[in-house]
Amino acid sequence: MAALEVKGVTFSYDNVNPVLKDINLKLNDGELVCLLGVSGGGKTTLFNIISGLYKPQEGKILLNGEDITGKTGKISYMLQKDMLLPYRTVLDNVALPLIIKGVKKKEARRIAGECFEQFGIDGTQKKYPSELSGGMRQRAALLRTYLFSAEVALLDEPFSALDTLTKSEMHEWYLNVMSNIKLSTIFITHDVDEAILLSDRIYLLGNKTGTISDEIIINEPKPRSKDFNLTEQFLNYKREIIKRIRS
Repeated sequence: MAALEVKGVTFSYDNVNPVLKDINLKLNDGELVCLLGVSGGGKTTLFNIISGLYKPQEGKILLNGEDITGKTGKISYMLQKDMLLPYRTVLDNVALPLIIKGVKKKEARRIAGECFEQFGIDGTQKKYPSELSGGMRQRAALLRTYLFSAEVALLDEPFSALDTLTKSEMHEWYLNVMSNIKLSTIFITHDVDEAILLSDRIYLLGNKTGTISDEIIINEPKPRSKDFNLTEQFLNYKREIIKRIRS
């Protein structure tokens, strides 16, 4: 059974012109799947539907076989910005999802604190977000996302604001962490290189039709080698993806 399934989802803001039409996708346990496409293709709208913020006119969302269509609080969702609260310490920011779920503050801090080393942010517990680098803030935000739901995470371009070197470090870090915690992830990006480096599979989302136009499987071991983006295999994937997007 897949961790997450999107079945026949169609959505329109005006009930006339569909933004998404008959979307079908699957996310398996421990897999990282990427939604790749240009702006305006409906990727964020699809995330809002999967997370329960929007309800589709047609279709359904299944989490481990359970119909969660239109239900919030089932899947974690991280936006482009880290959204850390500036007046809370990093520990209290990370522990917030547990407190919202009803865990007592002291216990929530203990549970969250035990994950700091694994996520590479140990020593930042008493600091405030303004004291962290962009990469460290994203690590903290990803830990908070994980504590909201340890099954499936939706990441909407979480590394887009980082510089090239920091982004490369974050890619390597995230693949290692994801492998250790067995988190299944759907990832939005406009960056073809990023999609190839991170994904097990890539869904191409058409910007005019609001449909999934293609699926590309990346048959490469993970984590990818540091120089994978310089190999002929990488360039072949990139050529094929760009060709399919343009067609």
